Amino acid sequence: METKMQSTSGHRRVARATVAGAVSALIAIATGALPAHAGTAEQAVRIHNRIAGVPPSATVLANMVAALNSGDTTTAVKYATDNPNFYNVTLKNFAAPWTNRDQTVFVPLNDYTATVIGMVRDDVPFNTVLSGDILYTSNASGLPAPSNANDDHYATAETNGVDLKATLVQTTQSSVYGLPAAATAGIMTTRGGASAFFEACEKGDVGILGDLLAKDPTLIRTEKVNADYGGWTG
Repeated sequence: METKMQSTSGHRRVARATVAGAVSALIAIATGALPAHAGTAEQAVRIHNRIAGVPPSATVLANMVAALNSGDTTTAVKYATDNPNFYNVTLKNFAAPWTNRDQTVFVPLNDYTATVIGMVRDDVPFNTVLSGDILYTSNASGLPAPSNANDDHYATAETNGVDLKATLVQTTQSSVYGLPAAATAGIMTTRGGASAFFEACEKGDVGILGDLLAKDPTLIRTEKVNADYGGWTG
């Protein structure tokens, strides 16, 4: 049992580190392998394009160049991550594959992906990504109310081109979806997380199911089998 416990704990540590590590990797990719002969302005443009997917404005470019000239690459990168496209496109495409069995980016925005985006924006500790009673919704006007019965709130926000950086608001699954707070498990109990689980069940994808279960912190711990841990296992 000890070996099983250690394995499950290891899965959780890996899962919690995944988001933060991948975001760091995006930054490393953006700043790495720049041509040695490239001027500072060209380097700034390349960094911004890699981070946000669009060229910087003249003001942002000037700020990035100044930061790079002073040796402050981190600040230069932060200017790029301030662009709304970093949240609407880069981070959305980064998290979207986790929400579907085929692991494709070509899926509408959902509560799982929006919550990851919001946590990155707000620098929320990612040791709560699989355990916290957390949810992000948009406060943009003209959107359907968020519901655990459909993704209309998020899909409409994406269709309308809503600025996620500006409009995402942190809330809780217990207050929006009516789930018991003790039964929430971060992104795993969002509608997007549940959809991925049931889709894998329907298609008999044992590999995906195993990964989803390994990441679920509400599963009963073998060291205290009679304890009440909340969640769907009791």
